[in-house]
Amino acid sequence: MTPHIAVILTDADKRIVWVNDDFTSITGYHLGEVIGKKPSLLQGPRSEQEVIQRIRKGLEQHVALKECITNYRKNGEEYTCTLVIHPIFNRKQELINYIAFEVDHQEVPEPDDLPIMHMHAKYNSSSLKGAEELKLYYKLKKLLEHEKLYLDPDLNLKVVADRLATNTKYLSQVVNHFAGCNFQQFINRFRVEEVQQKIQSGAYQNLTLFGIASKCGFKNKSTFYKVFKESTGQTPRAYQRQ
Repeated sequence: MTPHIAVILTDADKRIVWVNDDFTSITGYHLGEVIGKKPSLLQGPRSEQEVIQRIRKGLEQHVALKECITNYRKNGEEYTCTLVIHPIFNRKQELINYIAFEVDHQEVPEPDDLPIMHMHAKYNSSSLKGAEELKLYYKLKKLLEHEKLYLDPDLNLKVVADRLATNTKYLSQVVNHFAGCNFQQFINRFRVEEVQQKIQSGAYQNLTLFGIASKCGFKNKSTFYKVFKESTGQTPRAYQRQ
């Protein structure tokens, strides 16, 4: 399954200038509600003060940091999350932004399995390349989720790059960087999720498992079985029985 990863981009004064759709899914706050505010609006009575102090110290020192903290959704519900924050500098080594990634432990019990949550990522660029890469990645996710391009078995990197007004090399690098896999593997994740949804719906019981997979963009039976098991840890048949 493709996890929700909240992304927050702030200016050097730690005021929010952009958040992604996953931020809204996790917190309940829309972009218009948080622009100009500080990410601390997510903190509340049970947010760990020692963690808050470490975050403040790391931000003051302009270093990358990783912490686990209790945050609050817009509706007041608590949730535990892991967050990674990177300072962004221009070529003159002047601080211009911070970029933060956050995952909800209820959805992602093992955040360290996600490449985007690793501390070694670099976002130093006078053109804010890291943030622009990230925005492209989430535009790609949104395009796939809303238009379900992955249902086309002949979908390729160039078609998607053209839709996003970018080039294939850049798009491939972005997918590799943020999803930790190649483009085809990334597309197949969406196809597997679509298969799971169709199996769960019970509306396709007249079809074989590969018949369902064919409706979800898979062209090859052996590839479908291999990819499904790699993604879910189960064979399609075991998943269906479950």
